[in-house]
Amino acid sequence: MRTTINIDEQLLTYAKLRAAQQGCTLKQIIEDALREFFSRHHLKQDPVKLETFSGPGLKPGVDLDNSRSLSEIMDDQ
Repeated sequence: MRTTINIDEQLLTYAKLRAAQQGCTLKQIIEDALREFFSRHHLKQDPVKLETFSGPGLKPGVDLDNSRSLSEIMDDQ
């Protein structure tokens, strides 16, 4: 994907030099730097709030670890 950014001239010069030293493209240097940054700084996500309900619990014969069985039970209702 093509995009345009404004970057500090010294930083760009250093990135180009590094790319030449490593025999790779400027694109690869920038992508690697972004991957490294994001691997160290995980994006904080708001926790998901799950709704819960009180009740008698599961019906007899319902196995939450068996998706096929759950699907069949839901289709029958």
